[in-house]
Amino acid sequence: MSDHTSAALSTARVIATPAALEAIRRLVAERGPIMFFQSGGCCDGSLPICFDLGEFVLSDHDILLGTVGGCPCYMDHRQFAAWKHTQLILDVSDGLPEGFSLPAGADGHFVTNSRLYCPDENSEVGQKAGMRRSPWLPSQI
Repeated sequence: MSDHTSAALSTARVIATPAALEAIRRLVAERGPIMFFQSGGCCDGSLPICFDLGEFVLSDHDILLGTVGGCPCYMDHRQFAAWKHTQLILDVSDGLPEGFSLPAGADGHFVTNSRLYCPDENSEVGQKAGMRRSPWLPSQI
């Protein structure tokens, strides 16, 4: 639905397009806090899965990539090891979500685009390895 280049590029591990930020704003207004987990395959392919905050039980091995629209975004540590040189760009596309994800509007679903960090950015993000455990763990909600 939107061009990912419209998102402000930075070395953040995860960013969102204006369309994704608007969908997040609407979801939070309707449902309350939400969270994202970047699926590594299986049922949801490699789509970001959007849950009500705390609905998805995180493990000690899940990595907090950052936040988009004030909502935490996580990834499994094994997937993070393969994607650590990549910035994830959360966006919205037409069609209902597959699997377990909350929709991104009446007829939309969240998608992940990506870009590889340049060598200088890789050096910078190498200092930010990603966090395990976070202030958004369900036990602390």
